[in-house]
Amino acid sequence: MGLETFIAERKQHKDLLVMAHVVCGYPSFEANMQELEIMDEAGVDLVELQFPFSEPSADGPLFVRANEQSLKAGTTVDQCFEFMAQASKRFSFKVLMMGYYNTVFKMGEDVFVERLKAAGGVGYILPDLPIEESDNLHKLSAEEGVEPVILMTPTSSDKRLAQLGAASRGMVYAVARKGVTGSKTSMDDDVISLISRCREHTNVPIGVGFGISSKADMDFLRGSADLAIVGTAALKTWEESGADGLKKFFSELMG
Repeated sequence: MGLETFIAERKQHKDLLVMAHVVCGYPSFEANMQELEIMDEAGVDLVELQFPFSEPSADGPLFVRANEQSLKAGTTVDQCFEFMAQASKRFSFKVLMMGYYNTVFKMGEDVFVERLKAAGGVGYILPDLPIEESDNLHKLSAEEGVEPVILMTPTSSDKRLAQLGAASRGMVYAVARKGVTGSKTSMDDDVISLISRCREHTNVPIGVGFGISSKADMDFLRGSADLAIVGTAALKTWEESGADGLKKFFSELMG
């Protein structure tokens, strides 16, 4: 089942889906599995599994540190794919690879797409790969039925949004504000305006990320976005208060 179909099916039962995020191997794969169990129990719909990279340019300080620690602990791409395969078999949510193009380039685009599909991944997010350089990867992806999730940002012109929209498959990741992940975004008319602008240029579902951390944020997005994307807030909660804190966080977020 493709990403767009999966989202449409889940949306028959709830008005706003949730996509969460873990950094593979941080603080450990055992901890990752525990996080995913909590997310699954809470009813999370999609999870980005981040393949750690030494220069995660779209990530804020918390994720940069998590990437560094994971690499320091010896996390490999093979382990990330193995973990993805376990997660995709075990849980009801769908998994995507999130990472940087260097990881794909090093193994070869065709191998990456094959391995992603074999591990049960439905798509991938590569924030540092411009669409002008992604034709071959997108063609290979279409052949294998996995989907590139394109980022749309507030600074994109309408002309640029039209180009991004034409390349988008599965879903779009609307970046709620300028900068990197991690700091609070004020949910206001600018966010709604961005979602409207994105909708003019694509028919696929729209997820909104960067700074979503509370039920109030979720309520604000209902009726405008299709998915709320939650990353830093969940990682911060895990670091500060472990499994119990994360359970409480998701139960409040989605309650």
